[in-house]
Parts: sequence; structure tokens; C-alpha cells
Amino acid sequence: MHDHDHAHDDGHKHDHGGHGHSHGPGGHHHPVPDKVTTSLVIGVVLNSVFIVAEIFYGLIANSVALLADAFHNAGDVLGLVLVWVAVWLAKRRPSPRRTYGYLKTSIFAALLNAAILLVSSGAIAWEAALRLAEPQPIVEGTVIWVALIGVAINGFSAWLIQRQAGDDINMRGAFLHLAADAALSLGVVVAAVVIGWTGWLILDPLVSLVIVAVIAGATWGLLRDSVLLSLDAVPAGIDHAAVDAYLAGLPGVTGVHDLHIWPLSTTETALTAHLVRPAAGIDDAFIAATADALRDRFKIGHVTLQIEADDTTCRLAPAHVI
Repeated sequence: MHDHDHAHDDGHKHDHGGHGHSHGPGGHHHPVPDKVTTSLVIGVVLNSVFIVAEIFYGLIANSVALLADAFHNAGDVLGLVLVWVAVWLAKRRPSPRRTYGYLKTSIFAALLNAAILLVSSGAIAWEAALRLAEPQPIVEGTVIWVALIGVAINGFSAWLIQRQAGDDINMRGAFLHLAADAALSLGVVVAAVVIGWTGWLILDPLVSLVIVAVIAGATWGLLRDSVLLSLDAVPAGIDHAAVDAYLAGLPGVTGVHDLHIWPLSTTETALTAHLVRPAAGIDDAFIAATADALRDRFKIGHVTLQIEADDTTCRLAPAHVI
């Protein structure tokens, strides 16, 4: 770190007391744990095999519910593959062209996952509406056993993913996919059992509509969060005002401006800010301590701070300037 003239995009220059960039331990980009990748691979393989079996037995049992569940599972496998690809891309190193690497792909995958869940739920709702108008007989025994296998496979896969999900909305999206599949298969089981006892064929589409409503409710939160992250909104769980107040209260700081907090990925957060410290000069220890505190208090690992003697010459000082 050294004294220098920092040129903004508009060509305007002004002197700074110093410009600091610091990562705490964990602020650097780190590979995604192998357990996460393994969980995704297991989920994809198990569900792919089950989809083939579900389509086969769905045709044999004349069960539109099983076929609909199979296509829903296929959409979810696509979602898991998207998460898998995002995890793999996130491990790639930054380059002069892509200075943040491919971290952002995790956010795009979460957004696509939410969209796939909503579209597949809509397809199930449409099929259920058709079944309400014209109920069809099914081979209950076959439907029950195949759907029970689906509950076991999806439940196990969801459990594996949930153990590694943490605060990552991308992994949460994968968990929602699998949990929704398990719930849908369980609904098919319940409907088939009751239909076998009572002959009420209308129960099959009614149960499907209830499950679709539950899936849509859970997916809406994922869609909202992933859209906000894609727009570089401050990640959920980080209070912008609290960060601003913390920086303003640091020793020697008389002003804070151009504060930006945004997601680098679904798990990593970056911050840049200008701190006014009159006559403070260059202070590496101050920069490092502030970066460490931001990581520990707010889970912000990628911190860049610009130190200025005053804010009268900084064109980014006004709050409305981006």
C-alpha cells in the first residue's frame, strides 16, 4: 500500500492518504468442499435412474400421476446439474478477463433453479386440472411401490444436500428440489392408498394441487432472494446501516461514503468504501484490523477500503452518486 493518485473513470484525480485492500482468512476464494460435489453427484445419479423406472412403470400402471412426477423429477435433475456445474465453475481461478472468476454462476444457477421449480409446478397443476375434469383409473399397487421408492431416494438425497447447504441459497434450492420431489411422491402414495380403499379417483389431482401450492410457496422465497443477489443487492443477513455505523465509529474516521456491499457468489460477499481520516496517513494495521472485524462481525470477506484526508474533492462522496 502506498500514496498515489487514484484516477476515477471520469478522469478526475484526487490525493488519498492511502488505499487498502485486505482479505481475512476466508476472504480469499476457496474451493467448494468435495462433500458438496459428492452429494450433488449422488443426487443426480439416483434421481436419473429413478426417472427411467418411474416412466416405465407409469406407462404400465396407466398412471398419469407417476408420469407427471417423473417429468417433475427430470426438471429437478436439470436443476441439480445446474448447481453441480456452478460448483465446478466456482473452483476455477480468476483471470485477467474474469477477475472474479466464475463465482457469479452460483447466483445464476439459483435463479434458474427457482424458475425450473415454478415451471414444473405449473405443469403439474395443469395436469391435475385435467385429471379433475376427467378422473382416470390407476393400478394402485404399482403406483404405491414406485412412489415409495421415490420418497426414499429423494428424501435421502435431500438429507445429503441439507447437511452441506448452510446459508448458500444455491444449495438451498437444490434441497428444495429434492424435498419437493419427496413430498410429491408421498402425496402420490397417500392418494393411491385412499383411492384403493374408496375409489375416489379425484383425490389424485387434489393432492397434486396441494403439493404444488406448497412447492410454489417455498420457491417464491428462493426466486426473490436469487433475483436480489443477481442485482447485487446487499445479501440477506447483512445490515447496511450497521456496517456504515461501524465504519463511521472507527478511530480517526470522520466520514464514510461510497459504501457498497454486494454478493460475489451465493456464499461470498464483497465491500468497498471510502473512509475519511484527516491527517491519519498510511496505516496498514488499521486496514487489516478493519477487514478482520468486517469478516468476523458481518461475514464480509472481500474488503477494499480507500482512505482520504477529506471528502471535498471526491466526486463519489454524495450519497446519490454510484
